[in-house]
Amino acid sequence: MNRTMSATTATRGSRPGGHWRQICGRLERWGSDTVLALIARFAIAGIFWTSGRTKVDGWLTVSDGARALFADEYRVPLLPPELAAHLAAYAEHLFPILLVLGLLTRVSALALLGMTTVIQVFVYPDAWPTHLSWAGLLALLVARGGGSVSVDRLLGIR
Repeated sequence: MNRTMSATTATRGSRPGGHWRQICGRLERWGSDTVLALIARFAIAGIFWTSGRTKVDGWLTVSDGARALFADEYRVPLLPPELAAHLAAYAEHLFPILLVLGLLTRVSALALLGMTTVIQVFVYPDAWPTHLSWAGLLALLVARGGGSVSVDRLLGIR
């Protein structure tokens, strides 16, 4: 190492916030859009997939319990409970699979954001902290897409 390099390094490290800037630079490189999209895709997919699994018996047979919940607690306007139970169960299986693959990411995230809005407005209005965290992940995916590690990218889908 020559004198110029060591003086530069010493000066950079001794500036106020110099070490913090270095740490932030490393964190920014680690937290790339690709990494953030992967985390968001898998996190929100896990939430909705787990919810979908509670609504079915076997692979995709909507359970009696789910039908009862949609008739009593999950009532939404304009949809009969039987139809709402089926739509929710199928959506909570299809869209998480698409998100994990990164296929039709923006469409899938937008569909789940719509579901989240319906749940917030009509079913559990007091659960806004949870729904806001879901919306944050979904909004990132709607705005930025699935990232470079996605089927969308392989197919050239924006």
